[in-house]
Amino acid sequence: MTELELQHLRREKWRLDGEPVRTSEEACQFLDSVGLCLLYPARPGILLPTLIGATLGTDQKLPTRQSAFNDPRAKRAEELLQQLVTNRFVFEAQLNRESLLLSPAVFPYYYALASDRKPRQPIRSRVRGQASPLTEHVFSKLDAGGPLSRTQLQEQLRGALSEAALDRALQELSAALKITRVDYDPAAGDMWDVYYRWACEAVNEGVRISDAEALSALISKYLDCTVAATQEEVETFFSAFASRARVAEVVKALLAAREFSYTPSESRTLITVVHSNARSEAPRASREQYSATLHPRRRNG
Repeated sequence: MTELELQHLRREKWRLDGEPVRTSEEACQFLDSVGLCLLYPARPGILLPTLIGATLGTDQKLPTRQSAFNDPRAKRAEELLQQLVTNRFVFEAQLNRESLLLSPAVFPYYYALASDRKPRQPIRSRVRGQASPLTEHVFSKLDAGGPLSRTQLQEQLRGALSEAALDRALQELSAALKITRVDYDPAAGDMWDVYYRWACEAVNEGVRISDAEALSALISKYLDCTVAATQEEVETFFSAFASRARVAEVVKALLAAREFSYTPSESRTLITVVHSNARSEAPRASREQYSATLHPRRRNG
């Protein structure tokens, strides 16, 4: 595979070839096809497609999260995302403070890997550790009476709570997969709710999935999404959720099981999914078969 061929295949899959996503149905099909993507491009770059790129049909001079509020091109992507979120056709998470979008088929695996598997408890996050008292209060209010807007949360919490402090608490809970945006009210803004209630079945499924199964399934989907990637690119992306050694172990096991294969390129060696079309549609049973090579131990969370 040449670099030109790889870029062509990615541009086609990521809808950057002049045929942009225009409708919510097309946006849903795009998310189901790639499995995971960013809303806006990240700086420094993360090897993933973006919803804004797909809606514009290009990856040139795209707005970032920081500049999107002042860019009219971002409006359509935001509108499509809200429609998908409201109808549970996509789930939101955060990756390096960027909006990561996950298809319903991929989300349980991501939840298994990135959460603390204790959806009803606001106290601990696998990455962040102990939460602040304000974060715990915000979670409790949403748990008891969500969905709620920022204004409603401020009213219920009482006291001189700054918008910045509330935003930090919402961001912390969202990053830990405790809460999520579920709707948008033009008068009140974003509506928030606890994830375990909003996506009960998906969260419960994620709690039951082992780390090994989740990581192997996500790496497989990541390679399907990117068409092909180097070992370094795979390890860099998944270093947010697992050690590089663990990622390398999973890749090695799947190469040995012939689920992945090496593909030489002009100046580097790429890893691809064998029979990627069949793999992207494979039921979880097949993922369990190849993750069994890693001797997974299920956790009940």
